[in-house]
Amino acid sequence: MRATKDFKDYELIDCSGGEKLERWGDVTLVRPDPQVLWETPRGPRWKSCNAHYHRSQSGGGRWEYKSMRRESWNISWRQLTFKISPTGFKHTGLFPEQAVNWDYAMGKLAGRPGANILNLFAYTGGATLACAAAGAKVCHVDASKGMVSWARENAALSSLADKPVRWIVDDCKKFVERELRRGNRYDGIIMDPPSYGRGPGGEIWKLEEQIYPLLELTAPLLSDAPLFFILNSYTTGLSASVMQYLLGVTVGRLHGGRAAADEIGLPVSETGLVLPCGSTAIWEP
Repeated sequence: MRATKDFKDYELIDCSGGEKLERWGDVTLVRPDPQVLWETPRGPRWKSCNAHYHRSQSGGGRWEYKSMRRESWNISWRQLTFKISPTGFKHTGLFPEQAVNWDYAMGKLAGRPGANILNLFAYTGGATLACAAAGAKVCHVDASKGMVSWARENAALSSLADKPVRWIVDDCKKFVERELRRGNRYDGIIMDPPSYGRGPGGEIWKLEEQIYPLLELTAPLLSDAPLFFILNSYTTGLSASVMQYLLGVTVGRLHGGRAAADEIGLPVSETGLVLPCGSTAIWEP
């Protein structure tokens, strides 16, 4: 498993009973996590958390704010800064386990200044900012106008507002179709789709049903000198091996190279173990 180890402003303190205790800068949160199937003793830091997200039996949930007066605050990873803000769906605006993939992309881009990168389902821009900071030109695409605005805030916080980033609010499939017609190509592609979602026109996205045709559609967008294709998944229904196979029969069939995949996770301070947080498959030429 690949695990983020140097994210000083984020810490997964402990996890037990379907929940995890996290530190985001100087704020501690308790949030649900379906992967946490074990019941282990909870230390005093659980009770002193600043906010606790409680799931509702009828779906969704709510935040219980205990000792926090801020709606948002900032944390940093290396030279990047991100706004953190608890949302109504338990999320905070950042997936810290993805830092292992930001590291990978920045390493690959180190020798290719000006490379063109396409970030699909780009959310609040963690991968976009990492690639921009490494000297790439980035096309950031997400169906949510609010998430793209949040990503632009993060770019400004990270002193990257003047970097060559195209900020696109669009359905990812429709955008890819238009890029193919335009003849545009990219040296690297990052695809971070949700398990389920809706596009700006009400389009329904179900990962298991639509990921293969989207990969087939997107693979031709890679340039003649590609660097990578990164595919992320948070759903337990799509294993790392399945994702590796998907890249092999889509991107690999068209461009050669090889695909590899592994779980990604976050180290747990209390136990020294690693909590799985999904999988990433990476194709390289």
